[in-house]
Amino acid sequence: MEVPELLRLWVLAAMALGVSQATLPDHHVLPDHRISSETGTIFVHELERELFQEASPTGSEDDDAAPITFQAHLRDHPDLPRWLRYLQRDPCQPGYLYGCPTASEVGTHTIEVLAYNRRTYATVSQRLVITVIPAPGGEPPYQGEFLVGNRNVEELLPEAAREMFLQGSAGVWERGDLQVINVTSALDRGGRVPLPIEGRKEGVYVKVGSHSPFSPCLESAVSPQSRFRCSLGQQPLASCYDTFAPHFSIRWCNLTLLRVWPSPTTPGPVWGSGVLEEDGDFQPPTEVPPQDLLPGFLVTLLVPLVVAALLCLLLGHLMCCRREGVQKRDLQTSDIQLVHHTTIHGDTEELRHMAGSRDVIRDVPRPLSTLPMFNVRTGQRINPMPSPRDGARVPLLPQ
Repeated sequence: MEVPELLRLWVLAAMALGVSQATLPDHHVLPDHRISSETGTIFVHELERELFQEASPTGSEDDDAAPITFQAHLRDHPDLPRWLRYLQRDPCQPGYLYGCPTASEVGTHTIEVLAYNRRTYATVSQRLVITVIPAPGGEPPYQGEFLVGNRNVEELLPEAAREMFLQGSAGVWERGDLQVINVTSALDRGGRVPLPIEGRKEGVYVKVGSHSPFSPCLESAVSPQSRFRCSLGQQPLASCYDTFAPHFSIRWCNLTLLRVWPSPTTPGPVWGSGVLEEDGDFQPPTEVPPQDLLPGFLVTLLVPLVVAALLCLLLGHLMCCRREGVQKRDLQTSDIQLVHHTTIHGDTEELRHMAGSRDVIRDVPRPLSTLPMFNVRTGQRINPMPSPRDGARVPLLPQ
């Protein structure tokens, strides 16, 4: 390719790159949003689509209904914390961050949320600073988990739906100090995905806690008689009216009652102010207690040497002390096999001698290997390799 043509391609590529960068939408950043949450209670934060749409105005009325996809992760990490979950059923619906922090999650968690407009390709980011604090009254000791069969998890995350569920729980619990601890989809517990039929829902596990004991109605629903009726496909025993109906369809056979005992907490370290006293300097330790390094040195050096010496002795014994020798091998070999070897060796040497002297000597005698060992007509036997010795090196045909 010529130089002018190459320069022209470079110019076109630079122009295309500049046009593509100019047409990319701007990235908008929303101010940080700070939220506080207590341990032992449900945390729900709704990602409103309108808030992110207003942050990136596009000048078109149709963009108000544009699909938006959210992505959330812990800062400097690829995923969310283990206690926090993200859910968005459809790009045209809001997203939810929900979960139940435990005592080990006390602290500050910074979540980075990125909203992506799938129509204009604009992006808006925001940081959520979630501060988890211990609950003043501690974790509720009495907890009941209900399975709602006619709801999806996003339908119970809004505050109005949770308040309605607490009202139904207060009717069967006969207590008023109730709070929602956690909300979990039935699919996360091994449930099956429902058929795409109108009215079919995934199911939601709702855990409710209280500092008051369970009511007789709940205890009768988990009694052995009720479990036996559930195994037969019948409804369990209930001594009260189902106050959840008709909004929530509770599957009483899946009711679980838990008694949580408070775990003893060990006192943590006492932190100081971090400021040295007046006229006080930090004196780092300068003396190190003496250590005896000789045993470690001997073990590190002598053990490999001893192992290497033993291996050398074993190898030398195998290679030198267990050799049979040529004499022992000849005594254990049959005479015919030795004659075969001697004949092949002599013929090979004769052929090599003839090949080396054929250019110098024109009259080459007939090789001994071609001479007959006996005359066919007269029957006279001739030894082609006369040798004064007898024994193992004898011809194939005895004389």
